[in-house]
Amino acid sequence: MNGEILERAMAAFAIEAESLAATAAVIDRAQLAAAAEALAKAPRIAASGCGHTGIACRHFAHLMCCIERPARFLSPAEAVHGGLGFVQAGDVLLLASRGGKTDELMPIADIGRAKGATVIAVTENLASPLAAKADIVLAMKVTRECDRFNSQGTTSFAVTCAIFDALQTAVMEVTGFTNDQFAAIHPGGAVGKRLNANERPNH
Repeated sequence: MNGEILERAMAAFAIEAESLAATAAVIDRAQLAAAAEALAKAPRIAASGCGHTGIACRHFAHLMCCIERPARFLSPAEAVHGGLGFVQAGDVLLLASRGGKTDELMPIADIGRAKGATVIAVTENLASPLAAKADIVLAMKVTRECDRFNSQGTTSFAVTCAIFDALQTAVMEVTGFTNDQFAAIHPGGAVGKRLNANERPNH
């Protein structure tokens, strides 16, 4: 691998760090707090997005489950073929799209609102159709993607996940979630062994 290729690869760290800082600067703290409060009290949480964003939404659903907030990822295609039956009044429906114009998400937002769910939009375009349909809007900022063509959803994915990480952090504080609660639902792996070490009898 020549030096130019390596430098381009290493630049990804700086590119993503710049966008994370930019997102922290533009995100509305009141909206972030409102989102955390809504997630903390919702009976169920659904998240949906396409492509890289959809994968990030799967991560978000898992993050919520890890702090005992019942959540699932809704495939945009399956959502409009009956999957939206999961969403009920009082639930939270989180929809993520950098441009805020993802066609597949528009009917999901409309149906979610009609059913009485709180719609949270994560988008860079605050004037977008998705933002207009949302009750709460969380702004993101992507200066550029990592690749030379500025086309792969790399930085966008990192920023979206960072917003989701911030939401989980806030929800944990709102609900008073404890390490003992996490230990009870996470017995597996090195983390589970560490968390549950004090519960094992000494022999």
